[in-house]
This record gives sequence, structure tokens and C-alpha cells, in this order.
Amino acid sequence: MRKTLILTGASRGIGRALALELAKAGYDLVLNARSEGPLREVAQAVEALGAKAAHVAGSVGKGEVARALVERAEALGNFHGYIHNAGVLHPGPLLFELAEELFMEVLEANLLAGYQLARFAYPALRRKGEGLAVYVGSGAAETNLPGIGAYAVAKAAEEHLARQLAAEAPEVTCFVYRPGVVETAMQRQAREAQGSAAAVLHRVFRGYKEEGLLLTPEEAAKALVRLLSKARAFHGKIATWRDA
Repeated sequence: MRKTLILTGASRGIGRALALELAKAGYDLVLNARSEGPLREVAQAVEALGAKAAHVAGSVGKGEVARALVERAEALGNFHGYIHNAGVLHPGPLLFELAEELFMEVLEANLLAGYQLARFAYPALRRKGEGLAVYVGSGAAETNLPGIGAYAVAKAAEEHLARQLAAEAPEVTCFVYRPGVVETAMQRQAREAQGSAAAVLHRVFRGYKEEGLLLTPEEAAKALVRLLSKARAFHGKIATWRDA
């Protein structure tokens, strides 16, 4: 029987690649991103692969969006869980220089969205006695690189959120997936960042590209889909693309 997953950040980059790989692997999908047009295009691409797709545009950090995603997933049938891939970076300024609204946007996209998904999805999954919750994390959670402080704080908290959920509801398989250094819009933002920490970010992120260290979104997506077949082994832990 096909399973239905919610996927956030699905309109581009790793999220778009994940949507297509999950559809090929036999999943039906409820897709989320903030931009309606690109999101609709991905939903159409998923359906062209033979999967069922629905989409809800908006910030999943808002309770009404998270609720709508879960409702759509249950309507599609056999709701199995979610992959929280959405994120915002806002690179360049030092942490204490970052405008409040930008700091809050980073927290909303990464951390608050992860909480809202759990808030509405976990009751349904626990009634079934099983399910899946994947949080796309980052090595930034363990670093203090100037210029991406808000993102690092948000990712550290998001990864802790995933471990907390794993401890509180062990019947739902929950783990963090770190995809590695992937060529995405965030990478490009960091390479072109402006602000007090721009020089540091240029050196680090341009170095990834110049040294050929960047994975493609497709490589990162394929690795996660392969990991889903042995997801239980990573419950409460961090998995990386190398584990696939």
C-alpha cells in the first residue's frame, strides 16, 4: 500500500529533488513551500510520475498551514509522516546585527515549523502506533561560523527538537538527516553574502565550490530515500548522506 508523506521546502533544491525521488519510490505527497507557483509545478511533476500529490502554500511555522498539511495528508490516505526540509539562512550580518524580523524568520522556517508539524501530525501518527518524522539538519548546528549565527542556532534547536520527539513518542521513528554540503540557493546566498561576516562566508562557501566538494540536490535526495528503508536504525540519531 502506498504511504503519504508531507514534505516541506518542496519547491526547489533538495526539496524538489526529494519530491521526485519519493514519488518514484512509491510515496504520495503533500507538498509545502511559501511560493505557490513553483510548488504547483512540483506537484504536477510528482503526478506525472504516477503519484498522488496535493500542496499547501505558506509558512508551515503557522499553525493553520501545518494543520492543513496534515488534513490533506489524511485525506490522501495512509498518512505516514513528514520530512521537514524547509529552511531560511539570511547570511552575512553578525548575529547581533541581524534585524529582528530576519532572525524570527529563520527561527520560524527551521524550528517553529518543525514544532508545528509535530503538533498536528504526532497525534494522528500515535493513534496508528507508527510513523515517520525526518528533520533535515545541518553541520552548522555544531559550529560557530560568523555570518550564519541565526541559522546555526535554529538548526541546533531543531535537531534537539527531533531528539526530544524521539524520546517522548518512540513509536514514531524520528531522526535528523544531514545532507552534507549541497549546491542550493542557500549556498549561493552564502557565496554572495553582504555584511560584517561576508569575507568569512565567501572564503568558506566559495571554497566548497572551487574544491568540488558540493553534492547535487539529487544526490542528497537519493541518499535520504535510500535511508528510509532502514530508518528505524537512526531513531533519535543523526544520519548523513554517507550512511546511505
